[in-house]
Amino acid sequence: MMTATLAGCIGPRPAPPASVAVVPPPAWRTALGTGAPIRADWWNAFGDPVLAGLVARALANSPDLGSAAARVEEARAAVRLARAQQAPLVSAGVPLTDGQTVSPLGRPSDAIGVQPLVQASYDLDLFGRLRQASAAARAQALASEGARDTVRLAIVSGVATGYITLRSLDQRLRVARDTLAARAEALRIARRRSTTGYTSNLELRQAEGEYHAAEQLVPQAQLLVTRQENALSVLIGDAPGPIARGLPIDRLLAPAIPDGLPADLLRRRPDLFQAEQTLVATDRSLDSARAAMLPGVSLTGSAGVVLSTALANPIGVFSVGGSILSPIFDAGRLRAQADAAAARRDAAAFAYRRTALTAFREVDDSLAGVLRSGQQAIALAAQRAALAGALRNASNRYRAGYSSYIDQLDAQRGLLTAELTLIQAQADRLNAYVTLYQALGGGWSREDVAVTTR
Repeated sequence: MMTATLAGCIGPRPAPPASVAVVPPPAWRTALGTGAPIRADWWNAFGDPVLAGLVARALANSPDLGSAAARVEEARAAVRLARAQQAPLVSAGVPLTDGQTVSPLGRPSDAIGVQPLVQASYDLDLFGRLRQASAAARAQALASEGARDTVRLAIVSGVATGYITLRSLDQRLRVARDTLAARAEALRIARRRSTTGYTSNLELRQAEGEYHAAEQLVPQAQLLVTRQENALSVLIGDAPGPIARGLPIDRLLAPAIPDGLPADLLRRRPDLFQAEQTLVATDRSLDSARAAMLPGVSLTGSAGVVLSTALANPIGVFSVGGSILSPIFDAGRLRAQADAAAARRDAAAFAYRRTALTAFREVDDSLAGVLRSGQQAIALAAQRAALAGALRNASNRYRAGYSSYIDQLDAQRGLLTAELTLIQAQADRLNAYVTLYQALGGGWSREDVAVTTR
């Protein structure tokens, strides 16, 4: 059985179990899953209405989601076709005969004859070949719905990740501009001190080099922002262009994770549901292939009337019959088809197990990412505060003539590195929440936790 909770994934790892059972419970899609829609507002937990608007546009305009929805409609049409194969087939025809006929007295005469006819045929399906094929089509349709929901979840997660990355790049650009302004001020002071002969030209050249080093950071950050805007625009189904901004990255909310998240939330993952239904479809296809090796019984019948200018009254005709068709020698065709269906069923079973194990790994990684990236962000924030204080002290000592310019330069470099690393850690932490939402199949709510823990 699945582990009871997911909270232990971020603590010390227990010893691995002897085996991992991934067989779905009987009521797989009743309380949670694709049958119950994915929570439609988990991205609002970050507290940014602009992000919510981008997600809505992506869900409305994404060509990938439209293509997945078209495949769902195709699968549903296949279900209707499979059901129609189990119904009787009725056809009608009205052949027209114009030519010489024989009269009741045995003399030839020119006449026009019409014979409307209705024919019906029905396969009794004694061994369930058609029923199993219909069940396979239904399972395949459910698998296509799981694939559509997988695409939907990936689009939402991609938009959220792309927006968080964009806001982190905006913050990097702001830091680059602030650093450039600080280096410009340092260069001004160095030039004044060099002009008055208070310092040598070495400090001036060092200040010029650091200014130009900060200067190249600005266009580099601007390029990254433009590329991220274009990528996000395409993801939401628009032409490349600017993206609206909301909250800065340091004001985006970190959603609260309940203690003891139940592992049954993994049941709502659409990719896991897709793998399960694919397994069901291949199993039903195997049953249908095996039933095709058994005799088939069908009934046929026809009824109609004969109308002719050579006859005084219409003549009614009808026929009823049955047939049994059983393969005697087919050079192993049906056996090969059954073996191929069995191999596909086995491959689907292994794919389902791999998908389930991947789901456990992704949740474990996401929970660890949320915890560790949060710890890293706290440590980096403390480091940044310390280095900012060191820079103030170094700048004051340099202006008072108690220390060299190299001390201030080292403090500036350290603060810049800490600020950029802190921005990346903040983005990594928020993206870890997005990954966790995706790994759990679309987030969680109090109702979800209550349902899965009962």
